[in-house]
Amino acid sequence: MASTIVQYVVVRGDLISNLRWPTGAVIAQACHATTAALHLFRDNADTQRYTDDLDRMHKVVLTAKGEDDLLALAEALQRDAVLHKLWTEQPENIPTCLATKPYEKATVEKYFKKFKLFK
Repeated sequence: MASTIVQYVVVRGDLISNLRWPTGAVIAQACHATTAALHLFRDNADTQRYTDDLDRMHKVVLTAKGEDDLLALAEALQRDAVLHKLWTEQPENIPTCLATKPYEKATVEKYFKKFKLFK
């Protein structure tokens, strides 16, 4: 059985609940982060496998409580050389979302266990 290639996406939940961003604007942040990650790591073998079959891409979209949780995740991923893109909305300079490059799920799932599915 082939391993599952997945792209993890973590969005700040407080953008909607506390900062009152429209849902569409938050979805756009996730789109920016995933597009950027796919572009940045386009030559990576897992990314190429992931995009070879566009109808079967698998993403897991999770919620970080706020900026501190998102930045702590980014630091942990950076420390362990897990390739990702932390999207920072400009010109406001607000970190809003993080997307990994596609990975075999078993390789990176441990970093995301504390986060809940985005609702």
